[in-house]
Amino acid sequence: MSSSPVLALASALIERPSVTPDDADCQNLLTARLTAAGFQCESLVYGEVTNLWARRGSGAPLLVFAGHTDVVPTGPLEHWESAPFTATQRDGRLYGRGAADMKSSIAAFVVAAEEFIAAHPDHGGSIALLITSDEEGPAVNGTVKVCEALQARGEQLDYCIVGEPTSVSALGDTIKNGRRGSLSGRLTVQGKQGHVAYPHLARNPVHLLAPALSDLVRAHWDDGNAYFPPTTFQVSNLHAGTGATNVVPGLAVVDFNFRFSTASTPETLKARVHAILDAHGLEYDLDWTLGGEPFLTPRGALSDALASAIQAATGVEAELSTTGGTSDGRFIACICPQVVEFGPINASIHQVNEHVAIADLEPLKNIYRGTLERLLPLA
Repeated sequence: MSSSPVLALASALIERPSVTPDDADCQNLLTARLTAAGFQCESLVYGEVTNLWARRGSGAPLLVFAGHTDVVPTGPLEHWESAPFTATQRDGRLYGRGAADMKSSIAAFVVAAEEFIAAHPDHGGSIALLITSDEEGPAVNGTVKVCEALQARGEQLDYCIVGEPTSVSALGDTIKNGRRGSLSGRLTVQGKQGHVAYPHLARNPVHLLAPALSDLVRAHWDDGNAYFPPTTFQVSNLHAGTGATNVVPGLAVVDFNFRFSTASTPETLKARVHAILDAHGLEYDLDWTLGGEPFLTPRGALSDALASAIQAATGVEAELSTTGGTSDGRFIACICPQVVEFGPINASIHQVNEHVAIADLEPLKNIYRGTLERLLPLA
């Protein structure tokens, strides 16, 4: 079986069944390693969520590696070819829940920092790790709370790499330099229930909704920009009726979602939706949920250093992208001017038989170490 410091640590983390929000002692393992490397480690606990803030150095610039020890549930165990919380090497891959998302990245963070410090014990600037057990869950007591605590005490972050699995076809092909925002709505349109044989005595909310929904679907929300595609509107659920075929429903409920770029704001999107609904004279209630604001780091020192380290370690020329869902980067971007995401291939995340290529682990570590060497002053 293959073995390396990154592989060994990734395997040890996978062996801990840290289904969100349970950290399952992952962060204690990390704390022991980081303390030995000269980090000051703090455990920040909010509710059921455990967070780790570990920092070495007090000067600027501060480069932060951010990630999460929690994983999604395994799904049916019988569908796994090997136990999800047993780190298994097979056919050149490391299998286990969290292998790609994102325990391999965390292992690479730690070993990269250890090697960098051993080679440059008197380096300038600072290194930190921000690790949570609440990324895969509601994300209420995790990174967002740590960021609030750091901001309250005046800690200044300069660069942050979130270890999300961003690579698509080959390690290093994609750096996420931003993410779209997520804005959801639950629209309830009022009608009047009645018998389908007497429609003049009822008001069908589905019929009332249909023209307005058509306008929402056809609306052009924005043009996006150089980094983001245009904002999209999608209906995810539509429900009306009692289950009987001879009853006009009294209510129609629609769940919808915007994935929006920095070309729009939650306020402008809400205002336009209400304007369309009001123009159709609907009687309605609309509850909004902002899942996350968009964030964007234009090409700059961090993305250039990371891309250079990727080229040196893999020969791959990385592309910047803002595709995909939300991440904890949206919280960190509120207190850090340059935030990007980079990690291993994402093809198997949240699936049974989740895995990472063992051959990618050492280059992944080298990329993180190379970024440190390009951004922090060396003694």
